[in-house]
Amino acid sequence: MASRTFSPRRRAIRGGRPAPTGVSKLCGDKYLAHYGLVHGLSTLALRYANVYGPGQDPHGEAGVVAIFLNKLLAGETATINGDGLQTRDYVYVGDVARANVLGVESAVTGALNVGTGVETTVVDLAQRLAKHAGVPPRFANGPAKPGEQHRSSVDPAAAGKALGSSLRT
Repeated sequence: MASRTFSPRRRAIRGGRPAPTGVSKLCGDKYLAHYGLVHGLSTLALRYANVYGPGQDPHGEAGVVAIFLNKLLAGETATINGDGLQTRDYVYVGDVARANVLGVESAVTGALNVGTGVETTVVDLAQRLAKHAGVPPRFANGPAKPGEQHRSSVDPAAAGKALGSSLRT
């Protein structure tokens, strides 16, 4: 199979300030491409959206799905930072694992976004989790996190085309 190089589509940066996670992903892409060039290796960077699924640690800062579910199932109140209207692209860990396997088995190089392309507000996510868990929604709004990105979503079209697959969950 011939090697194909893909670059993720990037949204215009509003206000000229990229999110720290975007900067770190871009740096990783560049380092990986350089390493591949210097050492004659085929490299592929998979850029994950917000991954959720079994085994996710509900203690800590990352993993809002696990954090919310842990609080809901314990009958506790979960805190939504700010107004909860910030959006994220939530992708199931099984889809991420499948993308990794397909990436390793392919000759594709470059960088690909792994996500759904769907923006979901934190409030909507919280309400859906309570409904599916069969528990009353217990949420309170806390202060917004300084510098938090208001909207976040990836375009998975290139990954679907390059890897011959779309996300199922």
